Amino acid sequence: MQDTGDMATSSSRLHAGIDLGSTGIKMLVIDDAGTEIAAAQVPTPWRVGEGGTTDIDAGDLVAAVRALIDRVDAELAHLTADPLTSLAVAGMGETGILIDADGAAAGPGFAWFDPRGWEQIAAFPAVVRDEFAGRTGLPLGAQVSVAKLAWLRDQGTDLAGLRWLDLPEFVVAALGGDVALELSLASRTGLIDQDSGAAWPAMLDALGVDADLLPPLRGGGLPWGVASDALGPRVAGAALTVAGHDHLVAAQANGTLDADGYHVSLGTAEVLLRVLDAPLGFAARQRLAEALINEVRHVVPGKHVLVAGVKTGLLLRRALHAAGISDRTGRDALDDAVMSLPYEGELPDGAIEVTGARNDDGVLRLTLHTEASPAEIFGAVLRHSNDEIAQLIAAMDREVAPATHSTLTGGWAGMASVRRARAEVLPNPSLSTREQDVAYGAADMARRLVSASVPT
Repeated sequence: MQDTGDMATSSSRLHAGIDLGSTGIKMLVIDDAGTEIAAAQVPTPWRVGEGGTTDIDAGDLVAAVRALIDRVDAELAHLTADPLTSLAVAGMGETGILIDADGAAAGPGFAWFDPRGWEQIAAFPAVVRDEFAGRTGLPLGAQVSVAKLAWLRDQGTDLAGLRWLDLPEFVVAALGGDVALELSLASRTGLIDQDSGAAWPAMLDALGVDADLLPPLRGGGLPWGVASDALGPRVAGAALTVAGHDHLVAAQANGTLDADGYHVSLGTAEVLLRVLDAPLGFAARQRLAEALINEVRHVVPGKHVLVAGVKTGLLLRRALHAAGISDRTGRDALDDAVMSLPYEGELPDGAIEVTGARNDDGVLRLTLHTEASPAEIFGAVLRHSNDEIAQLIAAMDREVAPATHSTLTGGWAGMASVRRARAEVLPNPSLSTREQDVAYGAADMARRLVSASVPT
């Protein structure tokens, strides 16, 4: 980061990016040259219930964002009193909040891995179930936003007159910005026809709503209004934008998401991205959905992406907890222990059975046929996720030319054992040099929002 002396004599403007992540909410501030000035993080305030149910209260989310801004403000205080010039928000897909005509939340937001909604999607009309993947580019499952909307409806929420905002759009609205949907995030709801880019009428009918459920659609990085002073003077007056879906924003920040490569984000979910110059069409989307692969809109106008995911991070975190590891020191020691073993481990084949990495599962299940150390178990989880990734790559290779390189980002990519495992299945992997790819990508979008020309 830039030192105090440099900042004190600089007239450079400040631009911030917020990353609404599954584990934490991060904020990063950069200057006009792209130099990182300040950063902070707070936990994502989920409410965890039985059976993996996980949701978030709108008031708790706004309070967390306020606390985050206060932390960044305190870090900046000894450098400058200047307010932010611009601010962009990126974040996870699928999770959103219904708002009423006054902009107040009409219910909680559900984590993308929350299991509620299975019964509701099974009750959708046959034509919706049959065409869902080809129309929306998404596999039909509880992860998509429409499953949660149907669940809320069946719990007594009257959807009439309400509007849907994905989490980043909700936060931008709370900051004083416009009420609008960003295309890459809207693409992950199950409400959008990927060919037309507009609401899918049959899906709206199945929910019993009209197109008013969706605010106006807008490309990521476009103007979203100006921040009020509701969350403090540091952000008041900042030009606002929604950056888009977190993984796509991170890939753009690194400049690694070209047509020949994978961008692999290793967070709570592990996501492989491939960029497309045009949509692949209804039939290809149907085939890809059978392998749980999405074909949706990119944050870059006119581009589409393939999004393939496994729940590696979720399983690895549960493996750490099962071993009684809850801090970085313990994680690093386990990483060293895994690396002291060969990739295949030292136990006989079949000694540890692992399931749960598939994107429609996410529940870690271990069957131990012999005594096994935490390192052996962690290695087995990595091999299991590798098996799932290999199947995803094979499915994508049937539709597009195989990738020639890949870039790893995200918190889990910092572990040597994770990088070694991925080198077994990914082409020519390299590691991102940034610690906060999503937040930096969002901050860079904020900078571009107010810059006619951006320094390189």
